[in-house]
Amino acid sequence: MSSLLPEGFRDRLPPFADAAARLEAAVLGAAYAHGYERADPALAEFEEGLAGRLKAARTQDAVRFVDPVSQRTLAIRPDMTAQIGRIAATRMGHHPRPVRLSYAGPVLKLRASQLSPERELRQMGCELIGLDTVAAAQEIVGVAVEALEAAGVRAISIDFTLPDLVAILASGPLPVAPELIEPLRDRLDAKDAGGVAEIAPAYLPLIEAAGPFEQAHDRLCAFDVGGALRSRLDGLWAIAASVKGRTALTLDPTERHGFEYQTWLGFSIFADGVRGEIGRGGSYTIVHEDGAEEAAIGFSLYADAIVAAGLGDIDRRRLFVPLGTDPALAAAMRAQGWVTVAALEAGDTPEAQLCTHILQEGEVRPA
Repeated sequence: MSSLLPEGFRDRLPPFADAAARLEAAVLGAAYAHGYERADPALAEFEEGLAGRLKAARTQDAVRFVDPVSQRTLAIRPDMTAQIGRIAATRMGHHPRPVRLSYAGPVLKLRASQLSPERELRQMGCELIGLDTVAAAQEIVGVAVEALEAAGVRAISIDFTLPDLVAILASGPLPVAPELIEPLRDRLDAKDAGGVAEIAPAYLPLIEAAGPFEQAHDRLCAFDVGGALRSRLDGLWAIAASVKGRTALTLDPTERHGFEYQTWLGFSIFADGVRGEIGRGGSYTIVHEDGAEEAAIGFSLYADAIVAAGLGDIDRRRLFVPLGTDPALAAAMRAQGWVTVAALEAGDTPEAQLCTHILQEGEVRPA
């Protein structure tokens, strides 16, 4: 029998699995301190329920299968945000708003990319249901930064975007034919100046309005001659100001990949030493059973990328307890924070048990 796993899957071994668990606990603990209580959604659910919960969201990344019990199509979650939205809209629909929920668990994607070959990931995050105001965004961004700091992640940077920017401009001061809006978004996202010039030359300054936050924000304000973006730009400035000095900040107003269901705000989170983003978030809309819509905002983080970059707490300080040691003494060492590994047979050694220290005559010594 082959011991190989399917492409995009991997086993998580010690000490990295332990480091990921500690990272997850630190993130959720920081979120809990801000009032975000944990929800634990089902691993799979009916496809139609998952697909229709977030406005403009799609389930093309979901692995589907027919449930032999119900004979209906189920989807394994590719992202937990829609499930939190479902819980808030149904099981917690009676709860006063805003609802603050946190979560953590595995997600499964149908396909992977060359840059991100993993199909199975561990996702954790927070969702604030019922508001997507500037104050709500400030809280969500602040909790994301604090949670990462609590987990030991430093040199954090945030890249903001405005997902509905083109739609706002195209329906107002810079009209674009409906059939050209999607191609225009794609060209702007790709920073394809030639392509943008062919469709709508007036949008070319948006390509230059990207980079360090303050300079990019100034360029975007100068571009916003008619004031259609004023409320968004003012809100974005206030959000950035709330974490200024704690993180590096950038702005790419036309960044679109991964923000398909976000509304007025999106952001990606990065950390030095990590390839690609370690998280993302933004505002979005939840659709209720009766068709009513509700604003929400949140963020998601991915523990695997953080741990793989060595930014998680990989502390393997293990104390070897020789055979015959008084169990009460070992218990006292654990109470002091030591991880104790007891010898179970004669001839066992600290080296064999990957221990860094040994308990000898009641004292801790280097192994």
